[in-house]
Amino acid sequence: MRNAWQELSGLLLPVACAGCGMPRTELCAACGAALHGAAARLVRPSPRPPGLPAVYAAAPYENAVRAVLLAHKERGALGLAGALGRALAGGVRVWAGRPGGAGPLLLVPVPSARSSTAARGHDPVRRIAATAARDLRREGLEAEVVPLLRQRRKVADQSGLGARQRRANLAGALELTEGGGRLLRHGLLGQAPPRHGTVILVDDLLTTGSTLAEAARAVGEGCGAGRELSVHGGCRAAVVAASPSAFEINRN
Repeated sequence: MRNAWQELSGLLLPVACAGCGMPRTELCAACGAALHGAAARLVRPSPRPPGLPAVYAAAPYENAVRAVLLAHKERGALGLAGALGRALAGGVRVWAGRPGGAGPLLLVPVPSARSSTAARGHDPVRRIAATAARDLRREGLEAEVVPLLRQRRKVADQSGLGARQRRANLAGALELTEGGGRLLRHGLLGQAPPRHGTVILVDDLLTTGSTLAEAARAVGEGCGAGRELSVHGGCRAAVVAASPSAFEINRN
């Protein structure tokens, strides 16, 4: 009901740009360009946590981009998922165009705590991933959203924590779902011969990289590859991650 009300209220009530406040538009051209007007690029947090795969992000987390992400995530501006998904698709597209980037793309959202999802009334990362997958399919790429991961235990609120504290907070917090493990080991269902997709870990924001590193560890461990991600026993583990935005500062 909450999602339906959010979507209906967006049609009936006056809207303003989530990035700058310009009236009569949910996202103006200038703020849209700040989010996905430039090519996504490889980003590296410093210090880089062990096990973090290559991460591609579309824009720095500042000004209009920050406002748009928060409006979608915390204030239920669901219509912004299209623009955020387009930005995410840009990161996936950059990697897919490189040597070794072909094949089915499995977009795996980093899971939120159930309590957070319930409080927001939606799962922002999964929604962004779904819109990105549709964008990629329109361009002829094989892309599906596959929720392979789940939280194994509760974690503390990450805000205010530094890089070391975040790594300690998240260590061992994620695991593959039962179905996720089968898919990675045995390939895409209903296809003969089985085809092994490449996991694209998805989060809405890169900060210290601890969350994506933990997600990569869980995927690699489920494949039997340990912390280092590689092709192992027919299971192609995560080789890349993507995000609409990233901090441009070091977080020690």
